[in-house]
Amino acid sequence: MSRIGLKVIEIPEGVEIKNENNLVTVKGPKGTLTRQLHEDMTINIDGNELTVARPSDNKLHKSLHGTTRSLIANMVEGVHKGFEKALEIQGVGYRAAKQGNKLVLNAGYSHPVEIDQPEGIEIEVPANTKVIVKGIDKQLVGAIAADIRAVRKPEPYKGKGIRYVDEYVRRKEGKTAK
Repeated sequence: MSRIGLKVIEIPEGVEIKNENNLVTVKGPKGTLTRQLHEDMTINIDGNELTVARPSDNKLHKSLHGTTRSLIANMVEGVHKGFEKALEIQGVGYRAAKQGNKLVLNAGYSHPVEIDQPEGIEIEVPANTKVIVKGIDKQLVGAIAADIRAVRKPEPYKGKGIRYVDEYVRRKEGKTAK
């Protein structure tokens, strides 16, 4: 039984949802998102509530039930509030800067690493050791934040690298420790 799939999605004030042959379009104050969902799932909109129903209890429909509901809920939250991921940079000489639409990272390489800012994503650098990725698409925000982190993952010996703000890096002792 899908517990997530059975939950009702509350549609906030100012958010409009259209469903045409499971092509769901969500409009809100921050923008518009569109996603094609599986044709077997039934999407019901009643006033300011949205529910997702499955046609049978076979394994495929059970797995799609909760996924479909989560995707729609993330779209609604994205156009209403938006999503953001914060990263911090630790290490001597490691820093970030914004140049036009590019994020320039100095992360211990012989050259600076440039990351383009895709459409629909806003990258902010409030301090030279902090980067904030904002947007309405949860998947795209997470992917861009992961790409930035992948430039220099945090290493366990000195803790240097790029990490999420709430990430815990388990530290190891070096070879000389006894």
